[in-house]
Amino acid sequence: MIPVVSKLPQTGTTIFTTMSALANEVGAINLSQGFPDYDCSPELIELVNKAMKDGHNQYAPMAGVLGLREKIAEKTEKLYGAVYNPDTEITITAGGTQAIFTAISAVIHPNDEVIIFEPAFDCYAPAIKLMGGVVKSLALEPPNYRIAWDMVKRLINHKTKMIILNSPHNPTSTILHKEDIDELSALVKNQDILILSDEVYEHLIFDGETHHSVARYPELQMRSFIVASFGKPFHATGWKVGYCMAPEYLMNEFRKIHQFLVFSVNTPIQYAIAEYLKNEDSYLGLPNFFQQKRDYFRKGLEQTRFELLPCYGSYFQSVRYSKITDETDAEFAIRLAKEYGVASIPVSAFYTKGIDHHVLRFCFAKRQETLDKAVDRLMKV
Repeated sequence: MIPVVSKLPQTGTTIFTTMSALANEVGAINLSQGFPDYDCSPELIELVNKAMKDGHNQYAPMAGVLGLREKIAEKTEKLYGAVYNPDTEITITAGGTQAIFTAISAVIHPNDEVIIFEPAFDCYAPAIKLMGGVVKSLALEPPNYRIAWDMVKRLINHKTKMIILNSPHNPTSTILHKEDIDELSALVKNQDILILSDEVYEHLIFDGETHHSVARYPELQMRSFIVASFGKPFHATGWKVGYCMAPEYLMNEFRKIHQFLVFSVNTPIQYAIAEYLKNEDSYLGLPNFFQQKRDYFRKGLEQTRFELLPCYGSYFQSVRYSKITDETDAEFAIRLAKEYGVASIPVSAFYTKGIDHHVLRFCFAKRQETLDKAVDRLMKV
């Protein structure tokens, strides 16, 4: 064997792959990985089919189909009052994860420090490390997982290059509030600090709350990459189509990486989504759709011994299980799948140091009968 020095020596298979594989192996209901078990809109599928029949089967432009970029710009201006030039400030990507990796690759150099808030989606830290950057993580605590901005201020120094945000948040289902935006704006003012805002769950927000996209705030918009996705809102995670928005000076650097990473993204799906976005209900109706699922699932879980944590957005519900067992969350998640037939994600997997608050994450983007079966099994725990 030829010796290879790993660039990510501590990294193994992701917890999502592990738990989904376990669910398949033992026949458990898979509430671990974040994907629906129901179909996307038949109209959207027909639009993809039509785009294929119309001959849109070759490479799309590197930045994405212009019609889709224009629809994204229209939607963003309507929702957040932010103006993005579809020619120079929006790029279609192969999902949100690729957009995140590309943005980090574009601007992070060796020894640059990047602040992340944990529990954090598992692609942030590896991408930073691959670029030679230094991860500066701030651990948040249940039940509310609020950011202590005085602690963020202590982390900032002359090496700080970027702060990564995620709202609505995976895995905790929390959201940024206006006071968070005010604190962030004050911290970065007159500093050369970029922001990467992961907003893939922007339309999955509940109880009449506002999604505080950084696009709403000029001081933040001018220094931010904003990442979003069509997989989550349109129930088609396997299509892997998302986008990134950024001011032109940042998007220029983003596209330099993007063109050599994927070059372009699935052409007929881009045409189909552009057409589908003409109906604003396709995304404006999502908060109510997912809130009904959240409320239904929470009502069911109230009959179990699990303690419900707040859920303001995304399609995840986190629970504490301290009243049930003192096992680690990883141990309990495995036993829950094997003995009770419900797969979850142990939230310690989202902490670099594996901090264990005895919290599991369930995905409720499922059919009602799936949630019923899961609750029936969880009531026996």
